[in-house]
Amino acid sequence: MIEIRELTKAYGDLVVFEDINLSITDGEVISVIGPSGTGKSTLLRCINLLDPPTSGEIYIDGKNITAPHADVPALRQKMGMVFQNFNLFNHLMIIENMMLAPVKLKGVSRQQAYDKGMALLDMVGVADKALEFPSELSGGQQQRVAIARTLAMEPEIVLFDEPTSALDPTRVSEVLSVIRRLAKDGLTMMVVTHEMEFARGVSTRVLYMDEKGIYEDGSPEQIFENPAREKTRDFIQRVTSFEYHITSHSFDLYEMNGGIEQFVMKNYLSPQTVNQIQLICEEMLVNLLLPVLPSADILFTLKKEERGERLTLLFAFSSEAAVSIDSGDSLAVDIVSNIASKVSEEYTDGKNLITVEL
Repeated sequence: MIEIRELTKAYGDLVVFEDINLSITDGEVISVIGPSGTGKSTLLRCINLLDPPTSGEIYIDGKNITAPHADVPALRQKMGMVFQNFNLFNHLMIIENMMLAPVKLKGVSRQQAYDKGMALLDMVGVADKALEFPSELSGGQQQRVAIARTLAMEPEIVLFDEPTSALDPTRVSEVLSVIRRLAKDGLTMMVVTHEMEFARGVSTRVLYMDEKGIYEDGSPEQIFENPAREKTRDFIQRVTSFEYHITSHSFDLYEMNGGIEQFVMKNYLSPQTVNQIQLICEEMLVNLLLPVLPSADILFTLKKEERGERLTLLFAFSSEAAVSIDSGDSLAVDIVSNIASKVSEEYTDGKNLITVEL
């Protein structure tokens, strides 16, 4: 369907990516992941020529859309794009947003465009908002309208540029549910996303971008469970864990709590979970461990399972003898035990590891 050959994009001396080669076949769902600033969104914009590539070629159904005299508007109609910030026309009602492109660009009758638009709005669950304006809808509803509007042009492939990044965490799931349905229906898609659970569960392929190109390309199982390259492994580890090193008895508890809150929000876990983790950390560190350790050197790690909401809190530190929290403040022990589903302790060669599972 789409063939990309030696694609390069640079802004002056700044090379965003170079010599990318990629084939996208019918029915594939490709997730593009990686650190910020590695060219993920730029790649999508180059594919549909919203941002012309510096060099290289892009073929759609065998036709080179980067050729000097290519009919770019006609070929671009085969590709829909959903942006971060919805890009709806605020002065038009929702159904008017749906009808505009089919009528203007494809010559569809207004009645046909209306009927198709209403059917697509119904599919994404916002048909009752057809006569409202974008400003009257939530962010999640606006993004679902944006997806429906893209589908109204009947594209062969849809490019999603971080479609949930501008949404409140409570609205993310409703948009991802729509994309999951489209994947089940066999729509070819390429999605730039930070939603690792989504990328793992929906994609047929995952591209990890780094070092000015596609650093690793593989199945979701390979990328998330057994990545072949070092930077991919480091990235996957970072998005599924949070670490904080306590090096002083008067450490910055507020800084640590802020990091915990960001990690939990990034993984779309409940506010109650934030409170539970922060309470366990405060009791473990302030009331149970630091009072009995002569020197403060504790590595705290918070890990999230790839699937589900199960969390593990690890407290690792060195001591001359095993340290058990059971010998500490009884109230603190009771608080931790009542919140946790399991607490275990290990001591090997001067190393303590206390594991708290939620």
